[in-house]
Amino acid sequence: MNSPEATPAKASDRLDRSVIITGLVIVSGLVMVVLDSTIVNVALDTLSKDLKAGLSTTQWLVTGYLLAVAMVIPLTGWAMDRFGAKPTWLTALSLFIIGSALCATAWNIESLITFRILQGLGGGMLMPAGQAMIARAAGPERMGRAMAILGVPMLLGPVFGPVVGGALVEYTSWHWIFLVNVPIGILAIALAVWRLPNEEVDADVHLLDWLGLVLLSGSLAALLYGLSEASSKGGFNHSSVLSWLIGGAVGLALYVVHSIRKGAESIIDVRLLTNRLFTMSTIAVFLVAIGLFGGMLLLPLYYQTVRGEGALDAGLLLAPQGLGAIASMLIAGRLTDRIGAGYIVPVGVTLALVGTVPFTQVGVDTSYWLLTGALFVRGMGLGAVMMPTISSAYLKLSQDKVTRAAPTLSAIQQIGASLGSAILVTVLSAHLTGLLADRGMRQQDPGGGSDSLAASLSPQARSVVGPLMADSFGFAFWIALGLTALIYIPALFMPRFGRHDRASDARDAPDADSADATAAEPPGH
Repeated sequence: MNSPEATPAKASDRLDRSVIITGLVIVSGLVMVVLDSTIVNVALDTLSKDLKAGLSTTQWLVTGYLLAVAMVIPLTGWAMDRFGAKPTWLTALSLFIIGSALCATAWNIESLITFRILQGLGGGMLMPAGQAMIARAAGPERMGRAMAILGVPMLLGPVFGPVVGGALVEYTSWHWIFLVNVPIGILAIALAVWRLPNEEVDADVHLLDWLGLVLLSGSLAALLYGLSEASSKGGFNHSSVLSWLIGGAVGLALYVVHSIRKGAESIIDVRLLTNRLFTMSTIAVFLVAIGLFGGMLLLPLYYQTVRGEGALDAGLLLAPQGLGAIASMLIAGRLTDRIGAGYIVPVGVTLALVGTVPFTQVGVDTSYWLLTGALFVRGMGLGAVMMPTISSAYLKLSQDKVTRAAPTLSAIQQIGASLGSAILVTVLSAHLTGLLADRGMRQQDPGGGSDSLAASLSPQARSVVGPLMADSFGFAFWIALGLTALIYIPALFMPRFGRHDRASDARDAPDADSADATAAEPPGH
């Protein structure tokens, strides 16, 4: 005899048209934001020359944007609850487009930095809002496949951004790195107005937690600024770096105390972390951002500094990683819904490790064919790790918790990516400095981090320094390998289930996010 509950579970097993459309509308907005970050990074040198500003000042185009993102991420969940997901999404898109248009009209570096901050206020809300909307539209039964759609801009942006940025810088003026966002953004707004559903807003949403917003946004901004300084200065052993990091950590501790006291009315309820699956998935997202996205920083640097490739060619050489991610992402999403992230993520980590190993042995003339194949495998690992990890975080959360969980994951991902970049740049710079010192040489700018490493070298200088730089990149990739391997640990606690278990798990999900139910449940099934 068939259970009456079985039929709807089976009917909802496939992504319906509305979920796919919602995902594609969200992607149309996110792809613009993710590409913009990498495009601007490629253009920093050009912007410095054209606007007659030092690189340390121009770097604030990245830092100011990052701080704006940190400040607005905690606000996103409350805004979605108070005003609705669609109005929040449209507001964020509008801020980003207006900021982009203003950036293209900037008359000096100060005005450009100001307009980039406005861009960041919009861009910072888009990722958590997008995650929350697609998680609520898909439900736990189809979370893996829905999040695979969202993974397209997240994983492909860092790969194809340098290609687009290099082409725009090489063949047009710098204004176009910002103008290109305007038509894409207008299209994204039109699609959102047309296709995103209108939701009823909860009239009982509490007032904004101003103290919590100040504490949390300020702490995130301090941490991200400290990590940005660590990257630019090539290490953590600077008083300015340590003071910002310590201040951010103290601020986070104060926010935790505040949130526990205020409970559900806090800007982000830290009691979400009593859900063990959400906690383990959050740790995994943090480690993924450190190991995998931090490693993404090394790849274009190696091609540009050791192999002498331009920004455009370096971007094209990274394309196999994006193709690998595409190849695995949709398969991984479907399998995650069927058997659970606990089976998929370890396989993805293994692929990422296999694809990273050849880079630990790089030299000045390592075969591009070998590196191309390795990048394809590494991309498959990325596609099989990132989105299943995020989807498992939402699996046991009820609908009303999703809007507050999404900013938490976005903040953790931002901190992890910044920490991974800072660690690997520090390791790279310190190792190269040591090798140069052993041979009676020294870096042009010992504290300069990645900027000094990326400085142009003459062919004669590259023939002398190139092998030493290659050794340092190999050492840094060993560190990236070790950081990536740490993801195995939280992967042990991710859900594993069979098809029948999955259906019952989905039906029970709304009630499973309480602290007691979560604490009593064993890992997996």
